[in-house]
Amino acid sequence: MKILIIGAGQVGYFLCDRLSQEGHEVTLIDQSEEKIERAQDRLNVMGVTGNGASAEILEQAGITDTDIFIAVTDFDEVNILACLLAREYQVSTRIARTKSIEYQAQQAVLSKEKLGIDLLINPEDAVAAEMIRITCSSGTFDVAEFAEGQIQFHGYRIDQDSPLCNLSLMELGELRGIYRFVVVAIHRKEETIIPHGEDVIQAGDRIYLFAHQKDLPAIQYMLQTNTAETRQEKRRARRSFILGGGRIGLQIAQGLESLNFQVKLIERNEDRCQKLAEKLDKTVVLHAEGSDIQTLKDEGIENSDVFIAVTDNDETNILTCLLARQNGVQRTLALVSQPELIDLASDLGIDACISPRLAAAATILKFIRRGDIISLATIEGSNSEVFELQVREHSGILNTPLRDLHFPRGALIGAIVRGSAYEIPTGESVLLSGDRVVIFALPGALAKVERFFD
Repeated sequence: MKILIIGAGQVGYFLCDRLSQEGHEVTLIDQSEEKIERAQDRLNVMGVTGNGASAEILEQAGITDTDIFIAVTDFDEVNILACLLAREYQVSTRIARTKSIEYQAQQAVLSKEKLGIDLLINPEDAVAAEMIRITCSSGTFDVAEFAEGQIQFHGYRIDQDSPLCNLSLMELGELRGIYRFVVVAIHRKEETIIPHGEDVIQAGDRIYLFAHQKDLPAIQYMLQTNTAETRQEKRRARRSFILGGGRIGLQIAQGLESLNFQVKLIERNEDRCQKLAEKLDKTVVLHAEGSDIQTLKDEGIENSDVFIAVTDNDETNILTCLLARQNGVQRTLALVSQPELIDLASDLGIDACISPRLAAAATILKFIRRGDIISLATIEGSNSEVFELQVREHSGILNTPLRDLHFPRGALIGAIVRGSAYEIPTGESVLLSGDRVVIFALPGALAKVERFFD
């Protein structure tokens, strides 16, 4: 397909990288000549320097034969105007990123339906939802749901005390009679491994696994040290601190309130504190700096279950999470926009780093994928994807054991859902028409997996 992307920021660059790797013909427009040169030097894309909301520039970039148009600059108005122009050129699929809530609701004066935009996304909404999911999932740093929540994809960090440390995948397989799950990937340093029986889980690894939702409590029990004190802590209302009273912080606080968390929200701007207090029912709003540890101690941070930093400054989020961990907080979550800081923050001991660019990119990738992909999640640090698709009625892979199908290297089927039943697949498993299959795939295997199910 021919894809035209406006905006060479983090989201635009990430989409260019991913979509060009998959063999699409990608053209990138940005006003910064430096950004265009960087993209052309590193990626297989054509670059055009200029205003993406200019008809002349769009024609120069080949909009007349474009299949998908994606506008992801930092300016809502530019993205919307560019999509309006794309509509005039009869581009079939038009996608825009917006930061303003004015365009989100159907009753808005200019909603996506009225603007003729197929997908209008706000990364902040996706970030808040991801933060809430991870907060509610004990011990995880990455969470995704498939098959209406039946199949869960979780990431766990392995330390020296983990019961999985130094176990081979073959030994781990012997536990599957008790714990129904499958480890589909191991992230070690900068490498993501699709594991085999002889691979050994090591301290410092990040492992990714699939399990059914009803099996997660037993798996989480296995992965954690469950003292009597810990079990007592689980029976009380969970306590959270949120740093940053912007839109993301407000959404997280509202979500955690509804889940019966005890929430304290820290905001440095006094006027904003007043507005937050008016919008929140049970949350305690604190006018303080996130680095003011004495104030946070006075408010009981050492007894908090989770500290969530979502200011607009990556360094502040990372630093305050480290301070919170040093002062007894069990888990820390940070909003980190700069890709180069995500692995660093993880290595420093922050439990989960959420990236706005991935939240936006995953939504866009899911929308434009060909075939029968139902849902999709993108894994930070490895460019890997987890996605769910439905097996077609006349597919050539039906009723054949998986061991005989030569499934693409670099990918692994984690679960098969058939109606209300599910299975963690083995070599003897077969696929039937209508099955929903959840797959983990490295970048080089994505296109091959799509062709496999065609």
